[in-house]
Amino acid sequence: MAVGPLEQRLGSLTVFTRDDFEEEWRRVASGGFSQVFQARHKRWRTQYAIKCSRCLQKETTSSEMSCLFEEAVKMERIKFQHIVSIYGVCKEPLGIVMEFMASGSLEKILPTHSLSWPLKFRIVHETSLAMNFLHSIKPPLLHLDLKPGNILLDNNMHVKISDFGLSKWMEQSTHMQYIERSALRGTLSYIPPEMFLENSKAPGPEYDMYSFGIVIWEILTQKKPYAGLNMMTIIIRVAAGMRPSLQSEWPEEVHQMVDLMKRCWDQDPKKRPCFLNVTIETDMLLSLLQSPVADPECEALVRKVSCKPSLSQPYKVSEEVNQELAHSGSGDSLKWILQLSDSKSLVPSDEELYVYENKVTPLHFLVAQGSLEQVRLLLSHEVEVDCQTASGYTPLLIATQDQQPDLCALLLAHGADANLADEDGWAPLHFAAQNGDDHIARLLLDHGALVDTQEHEGWTPLHLAAQNNFENVARLLVSRQADLNPRENEGKTPLHVAAYFGHIGLVKLLTGHGAELDAQQRNLRTPLHLAVERGKVRAIQHLLKSGAFPDALDHGGYSPLHIAVARGKQLIFKMLLRYGASLELPTQQGWTPLHLATYKGHVEIVHLLVKSHADLDALGSMHWTPLHLAAFHGEVVVVLALLQGGANPNATEQSGWTPLHLAVQKGTFLGIIHLLEHGADVHACNKVGWTPAHLAALKGNTAILKVLVKAGAQLDVKDGVGCTPLQLALRSQKQDSDLPGGQGAFASHSGSF
Repeated sequence: MAVGPLEQRLGSLTVFTRDDFEEEWRRVASGGFSQVFQARHKRWRTQYAIKCSRCLQKETTSSEMSCLFEEAVKMERIKFQHIVSIYGVCKEPLGIVMEFMASGSLEKILPTHSLSWPLKFRIVHETSLAMNFLHSIKPPLLHLDLKPGNILLDNNMHVKISDFGLSKWMEQSTHMQYIERSALRGTLSYIPPEMFLENSKAPGPEYDMYSFGIVIWEILTQKKPYAGLNMMTIIIRVAAGMRPSLQSEWPEEVHQMVDLMKRCWDQDPKKRPCFLNVTIETDMLLSLLQSPVADPECEALVRKVSCKPSLSQPYKVSEEVNQELAHSGSGDSLKWILQLSDSKSLVPSDEELYVYENKVTPLHFLVAQGSLEQVRLLLSHEVEVDCQTASGYTPLLIATQDQQPDLCALLLAHGADANLADEDGWAPLHFAAQNGDDHIARLLLDHGALVDTQEHEGWTPLHLAAQNNFENVARLLVSRQADLNPRENEGKTPLHVAAYFGHIGLVKLLTGHGAELDAQQRNLRTPLHLAVERGKVRAIQHLLKSGAFPDALDHGGYSPLHIAVARGKQLIFKMLLRYGASLELPTQQGWTPLHLATYKGHVEIVHLLVKSHADLDALGSMHWTPLHLAAFHGEVVVVLALLQGGANPNATEQSGWTPLHLAVQKGTFLGIIHLLEHGADVHACNKVGWTPAHLAALKGNTAILKVLVKAGAQLDVKDGVGCTPLQLALRSQKQDSDLPGGQGAFASHSGSF
């Protein structure tokens, strides 16, 4: 088929053929009218996405080629960071060659991945940037098919929107064309109500804004809108003003995004915002969400225990053994017992089957019963002293756990292996340490037990003695040259364990014999970190007196002082300060102890830090100061404490927001008053030119707007796109006037402005 005239319309676009790509084409997506393949260019060695017709076999008509080339030329004109790039067209098969997005579509990601709130907000923001670019073209270009399937993600989960199959220049729009093609593509959930109610009206920018609102809902909930409803039910619901259901419990940071979402899908198209304003708002919400402080991890040490397997069923057998021993001569009874362990010629009973399956022997039974003389009698016939059950238990392990020193001595005298462990790696000495039995522990050590034996998770007997506060066993182990700093699988030493549980006697014993004070576990926490986490004051005091380093940092950059501040432990905070803990160390996020105290609202610790001359204007994540955090979280008492201490009310974070901006955004009236009284600049502009008055007007808060005006705010100051607070206020008033009881809300105050 001759395509010369059409090729001439492609301009700078490259014309590809199938031979330009390697043989393997992998289908990565399929839509109503097209399918997308991943293929690698032979010479360029780069992956591309090729969007082709759904039917690759049938001959392409000139009309289809014309439509495809029209779309390709249109896409080639659109070059923007968040819109998929086009490289050319493929003639055989007919398709558009585009950049390949490694993470696929948002539609595939949402049901399979748990996305963090910052990532969700970033996807929303970057989508709004792409749509704003399309709408800013002259004449505006409508997408009219905005949905998660057309929002693609690269390796780093950044957005690029695609698929302009339904896009038309505004002057070329017709109503029925959009409705029919959108319905065929299965995008009914994204069509605004006016398209069902006003048959003659062509779609405008408000169409895309409505679709964007539904997309926000999908991103926030990671669910499909109107799941399970048929086409007519969806149309009726949307036309009547119903929308996808909202969750009852949204995190506080999400409330404002939900508010934006509701405005985007408003039933009245005139009330929906434009993408220019949406980009500013989503940028703000993303900035605010990225800055809140992360709490230090809570250290949870599970108490280490081990128990012997139940021998309740075999006890029936051992009771029979006892009866035989009690009523028969020793020779006959011994013969009966030995028969239990060698009854191959007999039909085994249920009890004997249990014995054989679990490898439990008569020696195990008798040891579990504590039958010293019977065990002695059995051992005199040279039975296997180290026989092991299916779970690895030896008679010596059972005797040790049951704290039977005489049985232990008897078994050891008959050659029992003092180091034979069960399936979890627990040796007899572990059980002696767990029980605090220094008598049996000494007996085991005298018979060759390894003092530093480790079970499968790395715990030694000294770890267990430290956990259970058994100084007697710990002293014995130390006297037998036990390693004072063995590390279990998480890197904890016995001193970590003793400090965590606050066993001051063990802490003193271990440090007194040279245990490493600042040993770090895998997350880099020291024993002092754990003692502070758990509030063990005496252990903290002894560790500090012994020379523990108060400024050791864990893997998140948290020092013991950070943890004390975050947990609101004033006494421990003062103790750490006395021993020289730094007030200015930042965590990996950049937060100082003052940031943490502010974030948590611990006003008494804030006062202590102010008195201790902590840096009140320290810059944390995204250059937020403690005052930014206090203003953002509405902590009025903390705001006042910081201001009275001399904090700068006009510090700006990296997007240009001042504490006053954040207090207005939060709607904290008293916080705003305190900031203004301490010299906050009412004219401060963020990076997009918004003053605090712009924010108050956007939120429709006339009371705060009035306070700002009295402080000197101007309502005619233009932001970066030429919008004034007055324009925002009037828009907000117009929306409020359509609500019950909302008429004239702004007008009633405007006279005093």
